[in-house]
Amino acid sequence: MTPLASLEPGSAVEGVYAVAEKERRLTRQGAPFLVLTLQDQSGSARALVFDQPDFFGEQFEEGDRIRVRGHVSERAGRRSIMVRHLRPAPDDVTPLVPRSHRDPDELFGFVLHLADELADPELRRLLDALTGDAALAAAWREAPCTRSGHHAYRGGLVEHTVGVASLCQTLCQWHPRLDSDLLVAAALVHDLGYTRVFRLGTTIEVTAEGRLLGHVALGHQIVDEACRAVGAGDDRRLALLHAIAWHHGPPKGPSPGAGSPEALALQQVNALETAVKGRLEGGGPDL
Repeated sequence: MTPLASLEPGSAVEGVYAVAEKERRLTRQGAPFLVLTLQDQSGSARALVFDQPDFFGEQFEEGDRIRVRGHVSERAGRRSIMVRHLRPAPDDVTPLVPRSHRDPDELFGFVLHLADELADPELRRLLDALTGDAALAAAWREAPCTRSGHHAYRGGLVEHTVGVASLCQTLCQWHPRLDSDLLVAAALVHDLGYTRVFRLGTTIEVTAEGRLLGHVALGHQIVDEACRAVGAGDDRRLALLHAIAWHHGPPKGPSPGAGSPEALALQQVNALETAVKGRLEGGGPDL
């Protein structure tokens, strides 16, 4: 089994990988070929099928496992697996999804630490309820943030959460007039909707509610229900939901008004963390 993270130009490749993406294209001469994105637990790689692409393409779909043989080629600084042969692989319960290099359990411990530092009793109760929900906490540690952009791997959500919350905590030291409890709490929960957007199968799969509603709406629902369950006051609940709604910019609507300082801070810090992470992973930001 050749780990996808260890590919070197000219090396042979053989192993079972998950098909994250599959696309049929045409060369300049009009000949068909397949462009695949393959995944294993070490990472992902581009693969090309020029020999009998339609024959091989009929044997699998996105989300399937395939056994691949080929070699690594590099052109213009981009590495690709040139596939000589492939066939469907037996089903397996082990997800072939890349994992965070950081320990998700350790990162979730940092979430608990940041939540414990909140002085506001209402926000403390809220975070205690959310982190104490076993099913939600498990998904919080496992979920990715995207399928192919920033933090597109198991543990990506909790890694991004800790990054954003830590940066917000630092920002509050420079701007002490910010409501630090509100901003850090919003940073910790702003992307909780991803726990219901993605499902880890052979690859990262999108749920029906994730496709139809999106992570902001689902996160709003999770946090709103938890606020009401712990008896958070309307002022705190609405201020927190406002920050979540704004974390990708002004929400759609007839008159969204101006964002609070905490909502603006969360929006900018979130954009910074995702853009830097996207660049470090070899691409642009996926906001």
